[in-house]
Amino acid sequence: MPVFRHPAVPYFSQWADPRFVHRIVEHREDPCLDQTWRTSGFDDPQRYRFWARRLCGLACLRSMLGYWQHHVPNASQLLDQAMHHHAYVVAADGSVGGLYYSRFAHWLLEAFGLVVRIYPRNDVSELINGIGPGSMAMASVSPEIRYPSRPNVHQGGHLVLLHGRDTHGIWFHNPSGITGTQADVYMPCAQFKRFFANRGMVIRSAG
Repeated sequence: MPVFRHPAVPYFSQWADPRFVHRIVEHREDPCLDQTWRTSGFDDPQRYRFWARRLCGLACLRSMLGYWQHHVPNASQLLDQAMHHHAYVVAADGSVGGLYYSRFAHWLLEAFGLVVRIYPRNDVSELINGIGPGSMAMASVSPEIRYPSRPNVHQGGHLVLLHGRDTHGIWFHNPSGITGTQADVYMPCAQFKRFFANRGMVIRSAG
């Protein structure tokens, strides 16, 4: 497989400041101890605490918008739009259903002209083959991917953005990564498969 990599894809964390993520995920610190949390567009700290840990898909979308369309709405603005299109749904018990891929795809086409192909059951090679000029991929992986040297017990539950490939591996952004596993992470495919839930989507720019 030939090497292809989108250059300088902007990175966005689920939380306001990527440098604060290790304190949130490793030490369980309050995300609002980060003095920059309001830059995400949220003004209610409880809403920020609730949603930031769930916004991996929107962080990936922000990276794509920044690369292809340059205007990047903040996380709160995108969340409002996503909920309007029922890509995220809050159930009566307070749990969150989503990200719902088909509704997400409909919203991206309508709002941004991005064409989404959903792979509900696939091998990682299908997503990798979808990366090319004008296209990137989002893959469902375990959040444990931030610790690639450790054994993992889960697959899925988190989304990362795939933006490059070569014969043996992929480059990706991890919205909940810590230092060294955030932006432009390179991982061999064999290692990536440990965390991969065999589902994802390829997103293509109309431009």
